[in-house]
Amino acid sequence: MVSRSYSNLLELASGEAPSFGRMSRRIPRIMTVPGIISDIDDDPSESVCSDPSSSSVQRDRIIMVANQLPIRAQRKSDSTNNGSSSSSKGWIFSWDENSLLLQMKDGLGDDDIEVIYVGCLKEEIHPNEQDEVSQILLDTFRCVPTFLPPDLFSRYYHGFCKQQLWPLFHYMLPLSPDLGGRFNRSLWQAYVSVNKIFADRIMEVINPEDDFVWVHDYHLMVLPTFLRKRFNRVKLGFFLHSPFPSSEIYKTLPIREELLRALLNSDLIGFHTFDYARHFLSCCSRMLGLTYESKRGYIGLEYYGRTVSIKILPVGIHMGQLQSVLSLPETEAKVAELLKQYCGQGRTMLLGVDDMDIFKGISLKLLAMEQLLLQHPECQGKVVLVQIANPARGRGKDVKEVQEETHSTVKRINETFGKPGYDPVVLIDEPLKFYERIAYYVVAECCLVTAVRDGMNLIPYEYIISRQGNERLDKVLGLEPSTPKKSMLVVSEFIGCSPSLSGAIRVNPWNIDAVADAMDCALAMAEAEKQLRHEKHYRYVSTHHVGYWAHSFLQDLERTCREHVRRRCWGIGFGLSFRVVALDPNFRKLSMEHIVSAYKRSTTRAILLDYDGTLMPQASIDKSPSSKSIDILNSLCRDKNNMVFIVSAKSRKTLTEWFSPCEKLGIAAEHGYFLRLKRDVEWETCVPAVDCTWKQIAEPVMRQYTETTDGSNIEDKETALVWCYEDADPDFGSCQAKELLDHLESVLANEPVTVKSGQHVVEVKPQGVSKGLVAKHLLSTMQERGMLPDFVLCIGDDRSDEDMFEVITSSIAGPSIDPRAEVFACTVGKKPSKAKYYLDDTVEIVRLMQGLASVSDQMLSV
Repeated sequence: MVSRSYSNLLELASGEAPSFGRMSRRIPRIMTVPGIISDIDDDPSESVCSDPSSSSVQRDRIIMVANQLPIRAQRKSDSTNNGSSSSSKGWIFSWDENSLLLQMKDGLGDDDIEVIYVGCLKEEIHPNEQDEVSQILLDTFRCVPTFLPPDLFSRYYHGFCKQQLWPLFHYMLPLSPDLGGRFNRSLWQAYVSVNKIFADRIMEVINPEDDFVWVHDYHLMVLPTFLRKRFNRVKLGFFLHSPFPSSEIYKTLPIREELLRALLNSDLIGFHTFDYARHFLSCCSRMLGLTYESKRGYIGLEYYGRTVSIKILPVGIHMGQLQSVLSLPETEAKVAELLKQYCGQGRTMLLGVDDMDIFKGISLKLLAMEQLLLQHPECQGKVVLVQIANPARGRGKDVKEVQEETHSTVKRINETFGKPGYDPVVLIDEPLKFYERIAYYVVAECCLVTAVRDGMNLIPYEYIISRQGNERLDKVLGLEPSTPKKSMLVVSEFIGCSPSLSGAIRVNPWNIDAVADAMDCALAMAEAEKQLRHEKHYRYVSTHHVGYWAHSFLQDLERTCREHVRRRCWGIGFGLSFRVVALDPNFRKLSMEHIVSAYKRSTTRAILLDYDGTLMPQASIDKSPSSKSIDILNSLCRDKNNMVFIVSAKSRKTLTEWFSPCEKLGIAAEHGYFLRLKRDVEWETCVPAVDCTWKQIAEPVMRQYTETTDGSNIEDKETALVWCYEDADPDFGSCQAKELLDHLESVLANEPVTVKSGQHVVEVKPQGVSKGLVAKHLLSTMQERGMLPDFVLCIGDDRSDEDMFEVITSSIAGPSIDPRAEVFACTVGKKPSKAKYYLDDTVEIVRLMQGLASVSDQMLSV
């Protein structure tokens, strides 16, 4: 099989399909309906939006996608006996029992769920063997291998993933070439191209309307975009197993928005801790202007009409696998050996198990051990730190430096405090078998995890279950079956599992003295206290296992995807800016031809226009109307068949100044509290005159928040007060707005006003005032004059305009509108709305109004 990779990375930037040749043999589609094999066009640039009622399945199916398959591959000799494993002519394949993907399937324990795995093999497979290997892995293990050329894999994994993303996500900025990798565009292109190849492989086996796709970790962060582009309704979850950095760190990444938008093409995004989720949401707010809501306990982001849910749940361990290893005779034998080696000589074991990388804090742990021996000489000869150092997953200069520092520190400590037959630190830097590591857990009095940053770290969980043991291990340890078990943990506060281990001694690993004190505390703690802490931890870890985690994630993914069939979806944007808009089936773009045709046929027209964000872009600094806008409004107003209204939250003084050239233009100010039908008539009010003494209560409160929130200001209107925070820090401004809203609602509870939050504002205004009142007033005024409109156009962009949309759409069957009237309620942008139509931006709206004005000018000149 020919490896699928890009021949031209420039194609990637444009979002076009790659120009490589067809594979000599495709992986067969999975049969999901008896007698029918799913097949689709290979063109990955075409968005598919199938009829959701056209497919059915016999069983649920999940496609698990990760960088590595849960498969061990071993090159065999001719005489090798492959036993129960599957093999090709040159390879033996077997399950990798330590893979999280496999543990998830086993943890689910549901025979009704079929799992397909997509990922890379650890070993390189020659192109001539790839076809056969693919077929064997699919038939025997339900695995779809992704074959990458060695050079591409190196630039993708060792280059972009390990030298750029991984350090940054662990809070290491590339301040110099030695501290993490500086951003490299060619490595980024390799990363994107590999994600695209993964997408191609998934496309070969997916049944898009029925299958769930679960993508794992930072290696595949742009994969959701490629899948969403091909299948608009794909049911897609993503779980990040690493930390997500704070916005201050993340925003240094040159491709920060591309990654965020790619993740938002998922339906559900999972994180281990609230801190990681909070950082992600903050980045979405600061860089994309998105806000999130919590509804009935679920956190969701509204993204172009789709709700992207956020899941916060730390992964667990595979209880069955761990307990089976604890029951092995080899484990018992190793435990007995360690007891004799350490406890038999009156020594207490402290244990560390870490990968040999820069973030695991091994050297800090060793320095704390050195400090413990200095401060507590009585521990010398009695306490041993066994440090198991697993091989690093990455490679490079930083790994070598960690190895050298670790060995030199161990050597120094042992030379200083060691005695004949006693080394205070035992470094094991050779790979251990799993049962051997479990045996160390069983014997260790305390487990130390001092990582300076780690996404999750399951070592403490494994330690707790191992210390619980079983009856056979109790005999080896010389314990009665009824003896309460005990365990002690010293864990860094910077690792993902820390919040779930409330009985652990949490430390700042950079504070060497504090870590040394924690080690001493763990050793000296009363037995009853150790037992209580262990019992609490064991209860949590044994119930929040990997199966619980997987079930919970998939349950939330299914809940999030239920709305797919009720929405009309289409894709917009190019390349990695692609996203899907999901809206009500009746919601559609306002056609210029359609509205102009209706405008020409009509004889009595009502036109209501919002100003900010509709006729004028929201981000404009100068909010006053342009001469072009004034000309358009005057052309519309000169047509005797038209009643044109500007409906704004601005004060009547401001609107009077801005629209003084428009003699026949109706204006509604302050959300419709004040209005006039044309320039030379008096202002009137939609509701009875109100007493504004409440301002004496509200203004001091707003002033207090303005003084403490840089970038905020107060807009004092005749009947309303508005606190604006558009120029404030997004997170702090939003937080202050929520506090202010609660504060104002409390102090104004007995006043005849309403307190509402809007787009970067908190507003206090008289009760009953809304833009919907303006629409009602205009329609009733026209009715009184015997002018039943047969054409109604209403355009607005924000929440306050929804009241107008509701009034005019509900009036269609009423007495104030001609029964044959054509009604156009139009919002700005594709988003959930009570309007039936949308236009993309203010440019399109001005173009539309210009078109209608031209029609009126032509009709007047006839």
